[in-house]
Amino acid sequence: MKAERADIQNVLAQMRALKTQAQQGVQPVEAPGAAAGVDPASKIEPGSFGNLLKRAIDSVNETQSASSKLVTAYEKGDPSVDLPQVMIGLQKASVSFQAMTQVRNRLVSAYEDISKMPI
Repeated sequence: MKAERADIQNVLAQMRALKTQAQQGVQPVEAPGAAAGVDPASKIEPGSFGNLLKRAIDSVNETQSASSKLVTAYEKGDPSVDLPQVMIGLQKASVSFQAMTQVRNRLVSAYEDISKMPI
């Protein structure tokens, strides 16, 4: 239970840091545990909505991939992977996917509203 609480606190701290950076218009810092081999050319430029959206989608994909690897390792009997760690990974992937789905729905709704406006 204590490991779950620490992990939840870590996620909340990351969310607060991202919110603060977004409000200040600062480029997000690489999250702890993120892939070290990220291409420097994929860094987002301030004000580039397309790049920001691509990075968010890549982040969701990375979270889902990491949780999938945890599940596979647990199923194979890897002693370094425990069940709470797998469940937390799956929940992170689920929450990030649901958030991305909500963003997509809002973008589609905004596009539809704009396309219905008279010229």
